[in-house]
Amino acid sequence: MLVDKLKRTNHCGDLTIKDLNKEVWLIGWVSKKRNLGSLLFVDLRDRYGIVQILIKTDEIEVPEIRNEYLLNVRGIVRKKDVPNKNLKTGEIEIEASEIILINKSEQPPLIIADETDALEDVRLKYRYLDLRRPVMQKRFITRAKIVKAVHEYLDAHDFIEVETPILTLSTPEGARDYLVPSRVHKGSFYALPQSPQLFKQLLMVAGFERYYQIAKCFRDEDLRSDRQPDFTQIDIETSFLNEDEILTLTEGLIAKIYKDVINYDVKLPLRRISYDEAVNTYGSDKPDTRFDLKLVDIKDILINNEDKLFKDNKYIKCFKIENVANETSRKVQDNYNLTAKKFKLNSYIYLKFLNNELEGSITKFLSNDEKNALINRLSLKENDLVVIAVSNVLRNVNFGLGAIRSELAKKYHLIQDGTFDILWVVNFPLFEKSEETGEITPCHHPFTRPVDEDLDKLETEPYKVYSYTYDIVMNGFEAGGGGLRIYDQETQERIFKVLGFSEEDIQRKFGFFVDALKYGTPPHGGLAFGLDRLTMILSGTDNIRDVIAFPKNLSAVCPMTNAPRPVDDAQLKELGIKVVEKEKVDE
Repeated sequence: MLVDKLKRTNHCGDLTIKDLNKEVWLIGWVSKKRNLGSLLFVDLRDRYGIVQILIKTDEIEVPEIRNEYLLNVRGIVRKKDVPNKNLKTGEIEIEASEIILINKSEQPPLIIADETDALEDVRLKYRYLDLRRPVMQKRFITRAKIVKAVHEYLDAHDFIEVETPILTLSTPEGARDYLVPSRVHKGSFYALPQSPQLFKQLLMVAGFERYYQIAKCFRDEDLRSDRQPDFTQIDIETSFLNEDEILTLTEGLIAKIYKDVINYDVKLPLRRISYDEAVNTYGSDKPDTRFDLKLVDIKDILINNEDKLFKDNKYIKCFKIENVANETSRKVQDNYNLTAKKFKLNSYIYLKFLNNELEGSITKFLSNDEKNALINRLSLKENDLVVIAVSNVLRNVNFGLGAIRSELAKKYHLIQDGTFDILWVVNFPLFEKSEETGEITPCHHPFTRPVDEDLDKLETEPYKVYSYTYDIVMNGFEAGGGGLRIYDQETQERIFKVLGFSEEDIQRKFGFFVDALKYGTPPHGGLAFGLDRLTMILSGTDNIRDVIAFPKNLSAVCPMTNAPRPVDDAQLKELGIKVVEKEKVDE
């Protein structure tokens, strides 16, 4: 067979001027070819890079060569007359003495290069070709380096890697579960884990003390550019460490990852800001502080204004962005008002400081004193833009301004390329109100430990209870998060009751876990990083699908396999399941 005769002495991307006059055997795909009559130039590509092959067609036998044909090439390393400074191998080329065609290729449906013209669904349909692109392979090399650094660091710090079940019990953890029907126990279902949360806590009960896992997780939730239905976590749990010790240990891991993967020195210790400060100052619980644009409360300036807009709303906040007023047209403003609607704001209010005066539709309702106070409070200069939000709900004002803050920073290029902003957001509220149902829900999950000084508020003022929690934020993305866990049965039962779980609910959903807390549970805590998001950040893309080998699209469909799709009736019958049309269910 041909495969038994293949030879390879080097990779395409390894050769340099130091290899001059060396005979080599290479294997690779044809990335590009240029025919100059008796001279044929071929760019040969493998995982390690690209090298130019010089073929003298009147001196050697040349098989048919087209893009993406797979070749085995023998040749001598020669110095190029005109170097290509954009390639590692740009000073040399391979003068071919023998070419073997290993396999042919049809015309690819996309350009296989760093820059491609294919739409994302085409790239996903032909993912095996999309993954040949050098930029994609670099991203997966980055991912592999991250995993390697995690193993090295945690193994060196006495952590034990333990796998936890994929088929488990459905428990409420903030998103919908993916359910798996049982053939043996008809009418019963497993759930795919949203995280290994309960199991890693049980490993602490078991006395493992330090656990980690590269864990697959599954959540049935609406998708976006940084979210997938199946994703991977770097999952960590420890016993007997306080919050500061866990954060310090984790910072060492972050520093190693950045150093090993992209040779970037992270300055430690990382900055820590409270949840309240993050939301009130930056309008986000995952703030990007690579640019300033801090939120400013201006309610006191307008407190006596009689205009209905200001009089009827409890909260008025804003931020300024320097030297862009003239670039922000009415059309631009209207586009960003669509963002305002998502946060139940009628619109943003825009003021421009031009010719030493405030301009905007609301200025006719402002007195000279109010205008001057705004100018002084915000230290306005010529061509500054002010974006204002008003509402009776502080969350809507903060998060509404935070959203447009990020959008304007991108529009006006306020973020310097190649910079990293890493910080902790700590001390989250224990509970929040669900936007869908209005019911009380955990900010993180129901096993999060409330701060000791707030325990007396659990039943009376639950929304004022804070927790031992922490999120790691990188460039405005929540790259991971965790907290200290409840380790006594009494506090855990109080949390369940605040959340409205009956004794029956507790036993049905968490009985095994509550029982475990009776057996000398140690104080413990941990966190999880999103491996996909971390790779996304370090590889310089803003799309999580770029760093998952075979991802789903925004409709949660795999265009390559066409999953999900209906299955045979025989399979459903074996599981005791019948698919019913939605209209019939509604009836």
